[in-house]
Amino acid sequence: MVPVELFLALGAILFCIGLYGVLTRRHLVIVLVCIELMLNSVNINLIAFSSIGPFANITGQVFTLFVITLAAAEAAVGLAILIALYRNRESIDAIKQDLLRW
Repeated sequence: MVPVELFLALGAILFCIGLYGVLTRRHLVIVLVCIELMLNSVNINLIAFSSIGPFANITGQVFTLFVITLAAAEAAVGLAILIALYRNRESIDAIKQDLLRW
């Protein structure tokens, strides 16, 4: 049996990698992939927390399904926005996207 601490450490490492990618990358597709990585690390932690305790319950697994649904919707909307930005600006570089500036 694998201890819960290893799953929590894995989730924390994946979250940090995703956060680093969001904060340092300029390519918007890579930023979306890093956000997905962060959401998946949260899923790992939810499943790990749902398995501990005297009575393992299904609450963490239900929340994980909600997060997976949210991630799928976020990916669809994010890719649609990226396609619209590319059609209008011919670039998906995060620095060049200044549509909301005066």
